Amino acid sequence: QVQLVESGGGLVQPGGSLRLSCAASGSFFNIRDMGWYRRAPGKERELVASVTRGGVTKYADSVKGRFTVSRHNAENTVSLQMDILKPEDTAVYYCSAGAQRAMWEPVIDYWGQGTQVTVSS
Repeated sequence: QVQLVESGGGLVQPGGSLRLSCAASGSFFNIRDMGWYRRAPGKERELVASVTRGGVTKYADSVKGRFTVSRHNAENTVSLQMDILKPEDTAVYYCSAGAQRAMWEPVIDYWGQGTQVTVSS
């Protein structure tokens, strides 16, 4: 089992910055992709950014150039630096991680509890 604990959400004015962090703990062999999703009121959950164990990143078009995802493999953490925030970035942000409990087992997706990000003046 893998537990993901997020921190860093809050209220920020448009144009401001926030940094989200997520730490994975528990019993696992390997963590593959880590990333962040978000769900805005009345909308579907969407991928914000992800990063592979090797450091390859992927971003939603709406956040490219404003958000930066990074991870620390040895510490099993992933972070999301969000700059130039816009009201449309308001959502609950969820940390995700694909982990294997053993080398021969499949990758299972795990989720954090979510952290609220509100961008408003």
